[in-house]
Amino acid sequence: MATTTLHPSSILSVPTRLKEEAKPITTNSSHKLLGNCKTLNEVKQLHCDLMKKGLCHKPGGGHINKLIAACVQLGTLESLDYARNAFQDDGANIPSLFMYNCVIRGYASAGLGEEAILLYIQMVVMGIVPDKYTFPFLLSACSKIMALSEGVQVHGAVVKMGLDGDIFVSNSLIHFYAECGKVDLGRKVFDKMLKRNVVSWTSLINGYAGRDLAKEAVSLFFQMVESGVEPNPVTMVCVISACAKLKDVELGKKVCACIGESGVELNALVVNALIDMYMKCGDICSARRIFYECTDKNLVMYNTIMSNYVQHRWAGDVLVILDEMLQKGPRPDKVTILSTIAACAQLGDLSVGKSSHAYVLRNGLEGWDNIANAIIDMYMKCGKTGAACKVFEHMPNKTVVTWNSLIAGLVRDGDVKLAWRIFDEMLERDLVSWNTMIGALVQASMFEEAIELFREMQNQGIEGDRVTMVGIASSCGYLGALDLAKWVCTYIEKNDIAMDLQLGTALVDMFSRCGDPSSAMHVFRRMEKRDVSAWTAAIGVMAMEGNTQGAIELFNEMLKQKVKPDDVVFVALLTACSHGGSVEQGRQVFRSMEKTHGKSPQIVHYGCMVDLLGRAGLLQEALHHIQSMPMEPNDVIWGSLLAACRKHKNVELAHYAAEKLTQLAPDRVGIHVLLSNIYASAGKWSDVARVRLQMKEKGVQKVPGSSSIEVHGLIHEFTSGDESHAENTQIGLMLQEINCRISGIGYVPDTTNVLLDVDEREKEHLLSRHSEKLAMAYGLITTAQGIPLRVVKNLRMCSDCHSFAKLVSKVYNREITVRDNNRYHFFKEGFCSCGDYW
Repeated sequence: MATTTLHPSSILSVPTRLKEEAKPITTNSSHKLLGNCKTLNEVKQLHCDLMKKGLCHKPGGGHINKLIAACVQLGTLESLDYARNAFQDDGANIPSLFMYNCVIRGYASAGLGEEAILLYIQMVVMGIVPDKYTFPFLLSACSKIMALSEGVQVHGAVVKMGLDGDIFVSNSLIHFYAECGKVDLGRKVFDKMLKRNVVSWTSLINGYAGRDLAKEAVSLFFQMVESGVEPNPVTMVCVISACAKLKDVELGKKVCACIGESGVELNALVVNALIDMYMKCGDICSARRIFYECTDKNLVMYNTIMSNYVQHRWAGDVLVILDEMLQKGPRPDKVTILSTIAACAQLGDLSVGKSSHAYVLRNGLEGWDNIANAIIDMYMKCGKTGAACKVFEHMPNKTVVTWNSLIAGLVRDGDVKLAWRIFDEMLERDLVSWNTMIGALVQASMFEEAIELFREMQNQGIEGDRVTMVGIASSCGYLGALDLAKWVCTYIEKNDIAMDLQLGTALVDMFSRCGDPSSAMHVFRRMEKRDVSAWTAAIGVMAMEGNTQGAIELFNEMLKQKVKPDDVVFVALLTACSHGGSVEQGRQVFRSMEKTHGKSPQIVHYGCMVDLLGRAGLLQEALHHIQSMPMEPNDVIWGSLLAACRKHKNVELAHYAAEKLTQLAPDRVGIHVLLSNIYASAGKWSDVARVRLQMKEKGVQKVPGSSSIEVHGLIHEFTSGDESHAENTQIGLMLQEINCRISGIGYVPDTTNVLLDVDEREKEHLLSRHSEKLAMAYGLITTAQGIPLRVVKNLRMCSDCHSFAKLVSKVYNREITVRDNNRYHFFKEGFCSCGDYW
């Protein structure tokens, strides 16, 4: 006999149909009709008819039980409330435990945990004793709303009633504690169980996997297999996901071997987990094989492989998968489109990006914040700032993430000014907003502004994280602000900011640039892990000091630690040899690159060798080195040779190097300045005038020398010849005193550093106003006796200022550190760490 199926959209009302069928309602028929109800209105109409016929008040509550079950099956708040009211208003029957259990289960399934807990309390108050079915439903309700306190009380009731030995109740407790982030309490329940089934193990494995305890999850899985309990598909999904978090492909393969041995069904969820695991572990080939072997791919699988391709920056493959999807796969959803737009951003594919944007608009997906943010990012990376701003303006709900997306895009586009303006307009900012803007200022060499923004961030009560401190450390390093650098270290320790490789390396570089090699090496030695970048930074500390032996020892220690050298570390090594005047060691390092370490020297390494040989006065060998290079020399290499010619006063070779430089970089200011210096040193003023005229004709302006000094946490900057400082008079008097005192012990101004054909007295005056001298004078009048002075200069320190600093360190008993654009000079008691070799 055929049965009638009820459809909410076209059904006749239950009483009408009953009337048409002309059949009286009996106990069996009413149960059947209640079971077929698809809407609450149908239940209500049938309930009304049953009440009229007096069937609802029959002893035993069979009809009311079926009514409640039908309402719970519908699973809406309205239907569940109707069920609760139905049995509470039934005066003929006392509410039964079944009724309460049924409605508690319904509330829990619908995620209405508070209602389930209140109903349980009401049940207990009425004297109805819960059973082993009540507690799993109730614990499920507690886990849905993370009601830890209430769940713990339920656990107490379970123990009092002696139901803690029931496997289903114990499994529910494990699941509850895992969901509330108390896996350790779940483990205690698990360990006390005399009997465990697959659900027991799976609940705890899932708890570990979901709380970043992936190793524990995998370990427990293997214990489960050893104990003879066969996993189910849910277990496999949990443990495979744990392997994905660990990014351990070998461990993942061991887990996968258990699938075949246990005969677990490879359903869509397991297959999807496998694809995700292999992708996250970097085994793209295995992930692809599983994906393409699957004959019934669903939307989740497509989204999984596409999102992982985006993470691995295999953007082209994302569009290949999208093409397959459009031809024979499921219809793309918002997750698919999000991956597609991200891929277009990576590829700079404006055409597909626009098509994706159109798809979003056609399908009403623009209201999803993540998609709108991705579209903004895509347009920015494709160079369409206007389109990105237009999307931003039309967004009804601009979240802080949206603002951040626009700012990050503008930063990438190089428009720091507009990014900063938009940042100032933000009503709400999170840590990402501040970090993005601070990072942008650092990239734009706006170091003082970056530090000022960080101070504003602190004033607003926002604590920096690892990313913030990397940017601030870079700023301190470039400014040479040692006091601030020390404060940065204190801030990191005080706020328990994790010292990872990137931050540790940034701090090493910061102290190195601030002229504090001992602090730099202290940070380096405290780093738990060191990669090649960290070792390079430490070797760079030695290079700045000109400590060749220290650099070589660090390099050998790095090799002992099995850290493979890269191209950059050899640049640091060769620089150390160059600054230390260690020509033969430099030659050995250069030869060992290819011979011992399999690294072909790049143009930067040849440049280091030219610099090394040139500084040592081996100008012909340096020239031969340039001419024998396997690649065309660039302007940097010819510039190194030109600088060496100036030091060793080789006018003829300087002229040759300058011609080569002019061909490669005609607008480079340094060429003309260096050549002008060389001619001036040789007294060839007509040639100086000619070079100056060429500079004027080309519109080339010499970069003025500037120096900065940090005093009491503030940076004071001076330009050569500067008289604008508030304490200019005192600085002038201090300079007069210094010149008087050092002249008495043999100081004679080296006027060859003046590039003007003026009399000696005028040359001496011009020399006396060099920026580093102004900075040193200011330091002497504003700091206490014995306090070290630290000066940062934007250009190479001239020989006269070098002699000046040596004598000042002796006469005033001060340690003076000068960092020019090439290296560090540590002056103490009349000597410099560079040994007058720079």
